[in-house]
Amino acid sequence: MKAAVRAWALAAVIGGAPSTAHALLTGRDPLAATRAAGAILGRPGVAAGVAAHVLISAWWTLVLAAAHRRRPLGAASGAVAGLLIAALDLGVLAPAEIRALPQWPQWLDHVVFGAVAGATLSGLGERPPNHTSGR
Repeated sequence: MKAAVRAWALAAVIGGAPSTAHALLTGRDPLAATRAAGAILGRPGVAAGVAAHVLISAWWTLVLAAAHRRRPLGAASGAVAGLLIAALDLGVLAPAEIRALPQWPQWLDHVVFGAVAGATLSGLGERPPNHTSGR
């Protein structure tokens, strides 16, 4: 459970980096995607957008953690999972406010989310335990 919470926290924060960077680099509003996410809860706005992002990220992290228990993910398969999540979230379920955003950064957010979640669930980057003999 601890790994899933860590994966959720890291993936939720880092996963938004591509669209935020794109917005900043192109002079767009970096909170536009957050506001648009609020439409998922019926209220476009920053507070609703943060709530929607937190809840949706938690849901998808739980799904990935369940998948990881059956077949370990890692960063690469997590990225593929993120692409599949994007196809559903952005291609099927997204409200008009999200569809109005530049799409490739949104898709990349999902891919990064999946890669970070998969890597974190797999414990990539964690230091191995120190196995010194007690002489």
